[in-house]
Amino acid sequence: MTRRDHPRSTYRLQIREAFDLDAAAAVVPYLRDLGADWVYLSPVLEAEPGSDHGYDVVDHSRVDPARGGAAGLDALSTAAHDADLGVLVDIVPNHVGVATPKASVWWWDVLTHGRESRWAEAFDVDWAAGGGKLLLPVLGEPAAADGTIEGLEVVGDELHYYENVYPIAPGTAAEGDDAAAVHARQSYELVHWKRADTDLNYRRFFAVNTLAGIRVEIPRVFDESHVEIGRWFREGLVDGLRVDHPDGLADPGGYLDRLAELTGGAHVLVEKILEGDERLAEDWATDGTTGYDALADLDRVFVDPSGAEALGALDSRLRDGEGPDDWHEMILGTKRGIADGILGSEIRRLARLLSDDGRADDRADDALAELAAAFPVYRSYLPQGAEHLDEAAEVATAHRPDLAATIAEVVAVLHDAEHPAAVRFQQTSGMVMAKGVEDTAFYRYSRLATLTEVGADPAEFSLTPAEFHDRQQLRLAERPFGMTTLSTHDTKRSADVRARVSVLAEVPEEWAATLERLRSLAPVGDGPFENILWQTVVGAWPASRERLHDYAEKASREASSSTTWTDRTPEAEAFEERMHAAVDAAFDDDQVRHEVERIVDVLRPAGWSNSLGVALLQLTGPGSPDVYQGGELWDFSLVDPDNRREVDFEARRRLLADVVAGTVPPVDETGAAKLLVTHRALTLRRDRPELFTRYAPLPVLGERRDHVVAADRGGALVVATRLPVSLEQAGGWDDTVVLTRGGAWVDVLTGRRHEGGHVRLAELLETYPVALLVPADSQV
Repeated sequence: MTRRDHPRSTYRLQIREAFDLDAAAAVVPYLRDLGADWVYLSPVLEAEPGSDHGYDVVDHSRVDPARGGAAGLDALSTAAHDADLGVLVDIVPNHVGVATPKASVWWWDVLTHGRESRWAEAFDVDWAAGGGKLLLPVLGEPAAADGTIEGLEVVGDELHYYENVYPIAPGTAAEGDDAAAVHARQSYELVHWKRADTDLNYRRFFAVNTLAGIRVEIPRVFDESHVEIGRWFREGLVDGLRVDHPDGLADPGGYLDRLAELTGGAHVLVEKILEGDERLAEDWATDGTTGYDALADLDRVFVDPSGAEALGALDSRLRDGEGPDDWHEMILGTKRGIADGILGSEIRRLARLLSDDGRADDRADDALAELAAAFPVYRSYLPQGAEHLDEAAEVATAHRPDLAATIAEVVAVLHDAEHPAAVRFQQTSGMVMAKGVEDTAFYRYSRLATLTEVGADPAEFSLTPAEFHDRQQLRLAERPFGMTTLSTHDTKRSADVRARVSVLAEVPEEWAATLERLRSLAPVGDGPFENILWQTVVGAWPASRERLHDYAEKASREASSSTTWTDRTPEAEAFEERMHAAVDAAFDDDQVRHEVERIVDVLRPAGWSNSLGVALLQLTGPGSPDVYQGGELWDFSLVDPDNRREVDFEARRRLLADVVAGTVPPVDETGAAKLLVTHRALTLRRDRPELFTRYAPLPVLGERRDHVVAADRGGALVVATRLPVSLEQAGGWDDTVVLTRGGAWVDVLTGRRHEGGHVRLAELLETYPVALLVPADSQV
């Protein structure tokens, strides 16, 4: 057995009823042939009935029968280990699914028995704020003054509100009681859905009422929620874990220590988004993040800095003075909107924790919302990160000098790591960041859609090769086993969509003219959103009508600038009608379709070049690269659920067989060239790890040196073209050369041999815009 403690690469599979663990086991031979080192699974514990993602666990004690059950996991594990692949599994310690209360084992017990439930302490409930009840914001209309709720009825030992089912506690219902009377005696109260914003009294995952937070900092809760996970390691079924949303936990570091004890120090990754130069806590028992920080760097080295001014000016013109175009000013506003809106109940709970009498104070509420909006990173881990709280206080005070004294008082308490308000604020600031930035501002900031991706800072437009090399060297030094990624189940646009959209930075004037014509032909009435929408359309084209309609609806409602998910005003309805008409026009209107297809023809070849470049740099770069399911071919997926579509593995097997047989495919619509790059890079990395032990930039000489990223990984040399449009306009590579150590080299992508220490890029990159070289005397 030669399985590694740390993966040299992973391949992510989305496990669901339609593609269960047995189906995953069947693709293991393909993954082995592709070159993957470990198979990486989405959550597999029992989830909400019909869940397509698995992040809504309802029973921690078993593998989801709908996903293949324990037998399916055993089959997958056996297949993987027999093929010398490790197994990495995604787990969800922060919350459980409660959309179907009867299916959620712990939640049903709490609803039945209230504070007397053995699981009451597992949930983060402020019982006092609910008058001793757990408030459930599910009613379409408020209850009547006498407590009557339309649609509520007693059915046996349950309360039914239309299709929703809730328990009746023993001894609380007598024959002849009406539903309102029975409801009044329960430990929960069904309330109007809008009260979630102000009165909700249990912690959630972000603003999702159907995902209730649990308290894994309590030893018994940790033990019970990890009983099945522990079995996986005791029985050797699983080799590593990916931890979802550790920032929601009261004590992420302590949790990771417990997890290390449970797993025997197994490979563990955390889904942690780092902002700017923020570093992962050194004392955490983890091998690194899930790679969003790497994604941002990889994208930006392929973005032309010369396009920043023109695209920024376009974004400003489209706003026409309505709303800020400065990124940091924008997110201060969107985060404050979230703190006042859908997360208002979380802010009010913090205010109650600060008060002596347990009541929320309006000024404390205001100060807390301002601090959450100004917080520069997702959260602190006191005493680590206290400087971020001070920075937030400075920004908040400058923005609201009228609150200066209150902000100072609040901050003094929030610096006390033991104070309940400080613990809670750290759990809350990340919610505000995620909803205010990822799920709002990312859909409003239109300068370049590549920039608005999970884990990225849109204020940073591009990276030079030198800046990129510096970050790669830092990644190798700090977290050599951390994951790197390009596409995930959470990305707003897949890597290939972003790679094509990045080309707009090379043709900003042409894009501005194209957008103007599209807006004239199919007006929507929201300039920045139209820019985002049309960038996404051309980035994903050709795409089905249904997919683009779904994207447009989700993106516009998340932006909350012209329409929202909840407030269905006549103006919002009219906007959405125009928006959907614009999407239809891309298919039905000859002029609109011509504009879309014309600009796609401009972008497509350069987009392919960028896609191959970013893929090769990720697959060979520092860290452990992950390939998201299907991403070894062109993948033009959009935001979820689009990025969880079924993958045609049979087609990939056939193409891979040709590649393994020695076919050198062209760069075309099939994506076989990307499959070649993925296969050769993964296989080389898995089978020849000694070629990937360091990272050093390779010198490049010549007029076109800024058009290449080249690095020595310790024996394997990696070369990728950047800014291909302006390279072609300049007449190609001319006499530009990359300097090597001398001797003879073989490009494993083409099989061509290159001699000497000065390799001409015109020859090296004649077939593909990328190259992966190994010493000619090396056994590959």
